[in-house]
Amino acid sequence: MGIPEKRYSRITKKHPREICLLRSFPCAWGKCSFCDYIEDNGRDETAMASLNRQVLGQVTGELGALEVINSGSCFELPEQTFEDILKVIEEKRIQEIFFESHWMYRRWTAGLRERVKVPAVLKIGVETFDYNFRQNVLNKNADFKEPQQVAEYFDSPCIMVGIQGQTKEMIDYDISCLKRYFRMGTINVYNDNTTRIRRDPELVRWFIKEYEWTFGDPAVEVLCEITDFGVG
Repeated sequence: MGIPEKRYSRITKKHPREICLLRSFPCAWGKCSFCDYIEDNGRDETAMASLNRQVLGQVTGELGALEVINSGSCFELPEQTFEDILKVIEEKRIQEIFFESHWMYRRWTAGLRERVKVPAVLKIGVETFDYNFRQNVLNKNADFKEPQQVAEYFDSPCIMVGIQGQTKEMIDYDISCLKRYFRMGTINVYNDNTTRIRRDPELVRWFIKEYEWTFGDPAVEVLCEITDFGVG
């Protein structure tokens, strides 16, 4: 996956918010078997912070909420970018902020919530709550066993559906966990990329029919394409 062209957008459905795609240091894990989003990062902290400041400069605050994403975890953003985010929160009167992080940073989440000083929605890409598939097929390096463990640190899991080797029962379990233990979540319909992990079209068709209600559920955002949030 190449470097994205669009870095700012507005999400107007379900949880209205502005969204900024920022640059960060490389993902500390970077070995998920399904992920080829690894080029949008760098080592030049000054250059990344400068670009990120330009992107954040587009935030108006009109929706009262902001999401910042990057090609890894929010904790891999430059420190200057964090300072700029805090400035945007204050100056644009942001009332709610969305971040995403890998499981490895779970013990950092409390400090992040305290630092931003406004309600934070912390997202995590669990992909699936099925331990074996998550660890041994997707190589996620997230060793929790129960969804309750995730809910101790995070507010909103991102799960994937439609992967070869995944079963209907796994998807049933994942969505039941999302609804039972979390106040919101994201369902990503898997699309083929440059990795060896392949999409299961039949499973996707089954999901869209069986879980049609998720598209209208105000607590669930369903992404059929990776650019559905308007950035990328």
